[in-house]
Amino acid sequence: MGLIQCKDVCKSFGEKVALDKVSVDIPKGKIFGLLGPNGAGKTTLIRIINRITIPNSGTVLFDGRPITQDDVERIGYLPEERGLYRKMKVGDQAMYFAQLKGMSSREAAAGLKKWFVRFGIESWWNKKVEELSKGMAQKVQFITTVVHKPSLLILDEPFSGFDPVNAQIIREEILRLKAEGATIILSTHNMESVEELCDNIALINKSHVVITGGVDEIRHKYGNNNVELIYTENRPVESVPGLYTVLSDQDDAGRHTAVLSLDAEKDTNAVLKELVAQNITVNSFKELVPRMNDIFIKLVTEEE
Repeated sequence: MGLIQCKDVCKSFGEKVALDKVSVDIPKGKIFGLLGPNGAGKTTLIRIINRITIPNSGTVLFDGRPITQDDVERIGYLPEERGLYRKMKVGDQAMYFAQLKGMSSREAAAGLKKWFVRFGIESWWNKKVEELSKGMAQKVQFITTVVHKPSLLILDEPFSGFDPVNAQIIREEILRLKAEGATIILSTHNMESVEELCDNIALINKSHVVITGGVDEIRHKYGNNNVELIYTENRPVESVPGLYTVLSDQDDAGRHTAVLSLDAEKDTNAVLKELVAQNITVNSFKELVPRMNDIFIKLVTEEE
């Protein structure tokens, strides 16, 4: 059973249907990617899980029971629209947000100090938010989201505003939090981050779930039975009817990189045996699995 289970969740705003019988199961201790184009309904679902918005129908379970307002204290939510008070000092504001999540003053101060040291930003404590760059403010807001050690983290476009170096720091922190037992919902348009971080995903488009499952499982499901062959030979490999077709072959001084399309019923062992029989020196032979970005575009375009 997942930490969060959404069952047939529906939400409308007037005539606009935001969610139409959306069901997702978010496993404990995993990173769950919530994907979809702008306006698909992702933010509405996040707001329902946070009890900011109430669904018209359907249920949301937290650890197997209907979610309550008390459960919200166990959630850390980093919204896409950042919300720091520009005139407040960074330290005062961080303390305020930590205590809103139920931490005592002493707990908040100790927890925040550890995070500020971890990020090397101790000198920011007495600065006003308006003195910070967008990326600096993002770091502070990330800290206020995680300092109370929530069971569930909801991160909406967490890499927005970061340069590549700081984006990688945040990725490493997300993986560390997962290793410590947190369940994480990651809403992002960055498909590279999805492949790097996520265990499972749900793709929402036009208010309903298009596909959900494990990232590796989905990538293999949408594969087209192509393999990459790197081999050494003074001649190009040839297609074998009924076994494989050579789609492309690039020769670099006798080192070839070819893409083969396997016949649907043929396995890789049969292809390798044929290549060996042709006296081909195989250096590398691997399945070409489609990227999540390609699958995202394919599914959304088909919906359109």
